[in-house]
Amino acid sequence: MNTSHTDPTADATAWHALPADELPALFDVQAQSGLSRAEAAARLVKHGPNRLPEAPKRPPWLRFLQQFHNPLIYVLLVAGAVTLALGGHVDSAVIFGVVLINALIGHIQEGKAERALDAVRGMLAARATVLRDGERHQVDAADLVPGDIVLLESGDKVPADLRLLHAKNLRVTEAALTGESAPVDKDSAAVAEAASIGDRRSMCYCGTLVALGQASGIVVATGVGTEIGRIGTLVGEVETLATPLTRRLDQFARQITGFILVVATLTVLYGHFVAQMPMFDLFLAVVGLAVAAIPEGMPAVVTIVLAIGTRTMARKKAIVRRLPAVETLGSVTVICTDKTGTLTRNEMTVVRLQLADREIAVSGSGYAPEGGFHVDGKPVGPGDVPALTAAARCALLCNDAQIRHDGDAGWTLIGDPTEGALVAFARKAGLDPQDEAQHFPRIDAIPFESERQFMCTLHRDHAGHAGHAFLLLKGAPERVLALCATQYGGAPLDHDCWTAAIARAGGAGERVLALAQAPFPGERNSVELQDIDTRFELIGLVGIIDPPREEAIAAVAQCREAGIRVKMITGDHAVTAAAIGQQLGLAAERTLTGDVIGTLDAAALRERALDTDVIARASPEHKLRLIEALQAEGHLVAMTGDGVNDAPALKSADIGVAMGGKGTDAAREASDLVLTDDNFATIARAVREGRVVFDNIKKSLMHMLPTNGGEAGVILLAIFAGLPLPVTAGQILWVNTVTSVTLALSLAFEPAEQNVMSHAPRPPQEPIVTRALGLRILFVIALMVATTFTVFNWELARGSSIELARTAAVNMIVVCELFYLFNVRHFTRHAFRLETLTGNRVVLLVSAILIVLQLLFTYAAPMQQLFRSAALDLSSWTVILGLGAAVFLAVEIEKAVLRHFRVARL
Repeated sequence: MNTSHTDPTADATAWHALPADELPALFDVQAQSGLSRAEAAARLVKHGPNRLPEAPKRPPWLRFLQQFHNPLIYVLLVAGAVTLALGGHVDSAVIFGVVLINALIGHIQEGKAERALDAVRGMLAARATVLRDGERHQVDAADLVPGDIVLLESGDKVPADLRLLHAKNLRVTEAALTGESAPVDKDSAAVAEAASIGDRRSMCYCGTLVALGQASGIVVATGVGTEIGRIGTLVGEVETLATPLTRRLDQFARQITGFILVVATLTVLYGHFVAQMPMFDLFLAVVGLAVAAIPEGMPAVVTIVLAIGTRTMARKKAIVRRLPAVETLGSVTVICTDKTGTLTRNEMTVVRLQLADREIAVSGSGYAPEGGFHVDGKPVGPGDVPALTAAARCALLCNDAQIRHDGDAGWTLIGDPTEGALVAFARKAGLDPQDEAQHFPRIDAIPFESERQFMCTLHRDHAGHAGHAFLLLKGAPERVLALCATQYGGAPLDHDCWTAAIARAGGAGERVLALAQAPFPGERNSVELQDIDTRFELIGLVGIIDPPREEAIAAVAQCREAGIRVKMITGDHAVTAAAIGQQLGLAAERTLTGDVIGTLDAAALRERALDTDVIARASPEHKLRLIEALQAEGHLVAMTGDGVNDAPALKSADIGVAMGGKGTDAAREASDLVLTDDNFATIARAVREGRVVFDNIKKSLMHMLPTNGGEAGVILLAIFAGLPLPVTAGQILWVNTVTSVTLALSLAFEPAEQNVMSHAPRPPQEPIVTRALGLRILFVIALMVATTFTVFNWELARGSSIELARTAAVNMIVVCELFYLFNVRHFTRHAFRLETLTGNRVVLLVSAILIVLQLLFTYAAPMQQLFRSAALDLSSWTVILGLGAAVFLAVEIEKAVLRHFRVARL
């Protein structure tokens, strides 16, 4: 390359807007011979290989250590150290084990997430056909350089960003990049500089697929300079957001840590300067207070609840890649979803047949030949409408695509998606492709070309009309109508009627094709372009679209009922997007386009983002801005998608949901959740499960916090009242070990509340301990402290030893926690129902185990020696169980008050 020549890759040139014949000179290359090997090697040194550079990664040891950088982990480590200092080696080992397991899980999950960029890198083609020194050569795609002349043909993956020089019948599938489901016609003509990516028909972008035709193009960008590379850069720049649960737990951990430090300090000051307690005794009491107050089982319970939710969601075809994502789904307020392949099947379908005398609606979706025909809502058979059969035969025979059934894989397409939709339409009409091909064999054909906008085939009828031949024509409606003199039945063509029908279908976002037929001289075996004149009879028009999944329509309605706003963000055309949005029940009247987004500032975009549910012609940058605008409005955003163009938004959203079947690796690796059935309806089920998980975490904490607080309250009251401690530090450790984790953990298996999907999502800013829950915690703490001191003082008053009184106090605490367990199984619904006993068998099992353990604590000699416990008589148990029942009834009364004031959640 001439050193004085300006480097055309140095700036963001609008290659699509430049005339094709100017490109070779800009890159100092001959279009007929390509670069020389020497020049290609020199440019490779200058521009680097055609691959995406690896982003700098944190070393594994650093990622592992950073798992411990969390306030809740600090609390756990302190709890473990305190427990170890008290001689509780087994308990401290459990606590440190929980910390280590959490760190390992986080380390593994983060490692998976960091592979998102690797997946984008895998979008590049492995080989490419180029012109070098005037000869065709197969080269490694990584060796392509700007200025290379690349040759494309059907089935190729585009290896770099190309400006087309020549194209013949070229159609490229760009769904992974733009979201547009139908293959796009491409040619070498320049387009407007302001054209969006989906409208740049003179460009072929790296990672897209050639569906049909041949072309040559000049490489204008490689590696990180390509559209795929730019998206990869976006993925690398997007920071992974903390989940609501993580934020809430971090906030709660900081609060409880500060609270414990303040209380412990005040207790030491009071005990030393006011109560004049010996420092050693005071130290033991404060350590016991800290051990009682710290909910050391909380991370274990949260992790296990999330793991159980993960397993449940996997059975429902939703694979969780990060544990906190389970709960995040239950808290989302907005779901931003891609259209193609998510709300739709990414399978083109004939949905309308317009005949001369009627309009027929075609049901069913995708390539499966399932569905039927309806006129004004009433079914009609193909045999009842001759023109329907004629249209189906034309659609089937003037066609190069095939659909076949591949067992579990369902119906798959070989060929162009639009032609596949026509084959499925013909099968719905009862036509068999093999029988039709045998009865009406194709003799010759004029293939589709973009400049002609039609395809024509010549057939002969061997079955009943020897020597009879006919032409079938399929193509753009304006072009086909110009070749028709009559319409089916022989009447003159009514141009106004057909033009109105084309406008109706186009307004519904449908791609319209016209079908026509004409007789042909039987002695001829070929058809020429000059034979295509106004001899044709118009059979009808077909409207084709990638329709919404039926289950997606129901899922959108369910999400809206649950207070979740659904927004469709797609790279497709605005008219098509609005039509699909209306069918889904979205607010599609004020469709927002990518061009408009580019002109809006942040404040205006925030307003418009809330105003519409349909966003069309959106680029990866537009999707990122939309998500940021919604998050700035306080929304918790889930993003679904399947293309590489969705990867940055999937990573930026609070939770990214990728399609596991037809989705790209880039989308899956950037996501938190993968749907194995590519079905938006699965999201609704996952949201429900996410809400159940959060409810069960809340119930676990609702049990753990007041019981820990009750234990701490007993010690505090004893210190400030100058009374002997009702429980020792070792006994508190025993209670925490056998109740705090086990009883709270049993709530992980709770079934869903009845109204779980009928209330609005919890506000993202809502703390984990709400005002209502805080009042419940204080109420239960007061009940536990009162009943524990009542039993303790009652035992002392009747002459029992301090060991026996403390044993009674420990059992009182445990009985209160056991009775309270059945209270918290429902937030405010009463517990006087059969399902309280039968709905969760794990609760019954854990309760039985706890009773056995407490009997051993009270009566087994080794336990009596270890914990200084003593055997209780029947009178003691009568008082303990009676007070436990009183606690249960008191909480039920409090729940009745909440129901009276219509409080459904805590």
